[in-house]
Amino acid sequence: MADQGYDYVIVGGGSSGCVLANRLTEDSAVKVLLLEAGGKDSHPYIHMPVGFSKLTAGPRTWGFNTVPQKHANNREIPYAQGRVLGGGSSINAEVFTRGHPSDYDRWANEEGAEGWAFRDIQKYFIRSEGNTILAGDWHGTEGPLGVSNLQNPQRMTRAFIRACQELGIPYNPDFNGPVQKGCGAYQVNVVNGRRCSAAVGYLRPAMTRPNLTVQTGALVRRIVFEGSRAVGVEYSTGASATIARASNEVLITSGAIGSPKLMMLSGIGPAAHLRALGIEVVHDLPGVGENLTDHFGIDIVAELTGHQSLDKYQKVHWMMWAGLQYALFRTGPVTSNVVEGGVFWDRNPDNPVPDLQFHFLAGAGAEEGVPSVSPGSSGITLNSYTLRPKARGTVRLRSANPADAPLVDPNFLGHPDDLKTSAEGVRLSVEMFRQNSLQKYIRAIRFPDERVKTQADFEAYARQYGRTSYHPTCTCKMGVDEMAVVDPQLRVHGIEGLRICDSSVMPSLVGSNTNAPTIMIGEKAADMIRGNR
Repeated sequence: MADQGYDYVIVGGGSSGCVLANRLTEDSAVKVLLLEAGGKDSHPYIHMPVGFSKLTAGPRTWGFNTVPQKHANNREIPYAQGRVLGGGSSINAEVFTRGHPSDYDRWANEEGAEGWAFRDIQKYFIRSEGNTILAGDWHGTEGPLGVSNLQNPQRMTRAFIRACQELGIPYNPDFNGPVQKGCGAYQVNVVNGRRCSAAVGYLRPAMTRPNLTVQTGALVRRIVFEGSRAVGVEYSTGASATIARASNEVLITSGAIGSPKLMMLSGIGPAAHLRALGIEVVHDLPGVGENLTDHFGIDIVAELTGHQSLDKYQKVHWMMWAGLQYALFRTGPVTSNVVEGGVFWDRNPDNPVPDLQFHFLAGAGAEEGVPSVSPGSSGITLNSYTLRPKARGTVRLRSANPADAPLVDPNFLGHPDDLKTSAEGVRLSVEMFRQNSLQKYIRAIRFPDERVKTQADFEAYARQYGRTSYHPTCTCKMGVDEMAVVDPQLRVHGIEGLRICDSSVMPSLVGSNTNAPTIMIGEKAADMIRGNR
């Protein structure tokens, strides 16, 4: 078994891992290894914005399913997580939102994450952001993460935004500004018609540096310890195994599923669970794998009177025309991220902090597990979810074999308030589709059909059709209580030389998409590691 030596070993080439690889290697004296279990981000679908719809299943994901969800009709729900350089930022819908400032103030003031209030972390959002349209106190323009407006929102997206205004929801040109509530078109991580993932924005420029090594196809099997200090990791590429040693720190950025899995495989976690699987306990840390929180998205789908949505490009001649337009001019439907329109709203119009988020898709059946319309027809989709669910789930090991998928239990709808708010999201979704600007294009709302009318009906629909929104968080939460896994410096409690620097450290889920917040965590982590507070 060969040994390799570095200053830092980063485990996971997702959003935060790419940030750390870039920022740490800015110091030419620092030698960094980045390990990624998946492959390179070379597939053309990754870089075409519309390619998102082809990436929610397949070889660039881990292929997870949840355990049966007892509050969602015992369904095993597909649980897409990126397995490719860039992680989720290479396969997501490119939607750029950051959450409400109160989310981060809650972390700092109520959940033991000192130094993570919005006033503390806003500079990291701005540092990361390369906005091509917006500037000022709320936006950065020089950061590696490219952000832009959609080139030309689809006709159905524009109709959706008008329909929301007809329902009384005000237009909002900037969900990441002083006010989050309202409706509008999302800004996206797209620049010049191509996806700007963390791999593109952060990792690619750093890969020219001689002090960065990137190893793909590397399954990390365990963290290596000397006493209570992490000194490296053991990983395999095919049949060969290697120990990569870190003289400074091991940095875990494997995401809210992968990070607790690796911790437990390495003997850090709930002692009884580890002993039951024959894993030697290095440190009993009961919060590892607890507190899993995710957005439970519920879709409604309408069939259109004609081919007014992106579904028309499923026909071969239209598909060829769109491909030619994109190849020659970087314009047209291929530049659409599909998930073009959005809403942040609250059941109480006077509440400044929304409790629901909506994503409008200018097509039907675009994602794994989402209903479609009849063959040959075109459709549109609207997804909604409760922004701050109260249910908490777990990640547990299936076995001591690193190759085995973990047991993922988000406990969707495990709190009655989540069910109530989710049902309200479905009801509001239907109302949006019934407004004149959209209704004139809709032949029928197929899911849910007209028989779904009462609160109980909407709750039953949510149980049957809800799914992950790809935002797992909080499984190695930051804080100072007995269930905290890392301190506010992201150092693992009770272990030296080991930090976790990804979405798993969130004390609670933020009220938005989670890619931009995860990149912010990577930026702040890099500063803390380098000693810049």
